[in-house]
Amino acid sequence: MEEMPLFENRRDAGQKLPQRLLKFAHQPQVIVLGLPRGGVPVAFEVAKALHAPLDIFLVRKLGVPGHEELAMGAIASGGVRVLNQSLIRSLEIPPQVIAVITQQEQQELERREQAYRDNRPKPDLMQRTVLLVDDGLATGASMRAAVVALREQHPARIVVAVPTAAPEACAEFAKIVDEMICAETPDPFWGVGMWYYNFSPTSDEEVSALLEEAQDVRMVSR
Repeated sequence: MEEMPLFENRRDAGQKLPQRLLKFAHQPQVIVLGLPRGGVPVAFEVAKALHAPLDIFLVRKLGVPGHEELAMGAIASGGVRVLNQSLIRSLEIPPQVIAVITQQEQQELERREQAYRDNRPKPDLMQRTVLLVDDGLATGASMRAAVVALREQHPARIVVAVPTAAPEACAEFAKIVDEMICAETPDPFWGVGMWYYNFSPTSDEEVSALLEEAQDVRMVSR
């Protein structure tokens, strides 16, 4: 029997996810961080429902040459790089190739940081409860880099929240963060896009517009 998608689109997923996050509503120390680009529409709806501020946390996947969808690692804001050493060894990827791809992705990360933030300062995450949101988790390479990078900023708690995830990814992250929220864990998982009717790419313009709207409506509880 063919599996049916769980969500209309990312905004729909973001409206359903807060049902699992109600204990974080109206909490002044809570901040929602979306992983651009696809995680931001989800995070926007979560932040709105919880009356929490919204920001971004940038991560770039390091794709295997010729198979870019396969992640050999990821980089995140703050100069953090996480590598899948077992995959790199099995595919015999030379260090110089990893270095070139890292540099390319670092340039793109910095471009997006400037484009999305529009001179707004980065939030201070010290001793805050950070809800890290993406549109789903398959291998989790990008999210793992984000968690490592976030720890450098000494938040009080890191909570990863996604609408859908592979069961094994959800179980793995439960060991490395303070709380893991996976709304749906289909098995077999196949891929994040399988569970959305509309999984079209999120544009830079949409990310910027959502961040601006979040500022305008002042999601923060007063």
